[in-house]
Amino acid sequence: MIKISTPLTKDIVKMLTAGDRVLISGYLYTARDAAHRRITEALARGEELPFDIKDQIIYYAGPAPAKPGDVIGSCGPTTSGRVDIYTPRLIELGLSGMLGKGERSDAVVQAMKAHTAVYFAAVGGAGALIAQCVTAAEPVAYADLGAEAIVRLTVRDLPAVVVIDSNGGNAYVDGKAEYRKI
Repeated sequence: MIKISTPLTKDIVKMLTAGDRVLISGYLYTARDAAHRRITEALARGEELPFDIKDQIIYYAGPAPAKPGDVIGSCGPTTSGRVDIYTPRLIELGLSGMLGKGERSDAVVQAMKAHTAVYFAAVGGAGALIAQCVTAAEPVAYADLGAEAIVRLTVRDLPAVVVIDSNGGNAYVDGKAEYRKI
């Protein structure tokens, strides 16, 4: 396991390779497709983003409400492809990490290679376990979107796998090739 902390600088991104298992600590921001649409609309109007995207990780998740005494409810990943139309622009602006599940489009992978970004996968169905890594949750923007609002999470040792690295190495592609050899 490789322990990494945010901000996720380009130097950290460059040292990661597809297949690496990591434990992420620090801050990350939740945002699903509705929030990405709003971010893109704000950019088109020339407005500032609700958070500084440079060297940040966006977690494609819509956390469930917290039960009494908990920091957050279940907080599992959603399918990353749902935001692929918006992602290259955010990577160009300095987004260095994404956390979700599922494959990414060629446009996203090309942007990652051009601008030094990395894509992490979390285990789908493990939202309750992932929530145990969250030590604080602070709403940032678009509260009217409910579970799809942008929330700043403070995390400690959130487990993930580097699926696509900044050189285009892809654990999904490599994994399928290895499986076919069996």
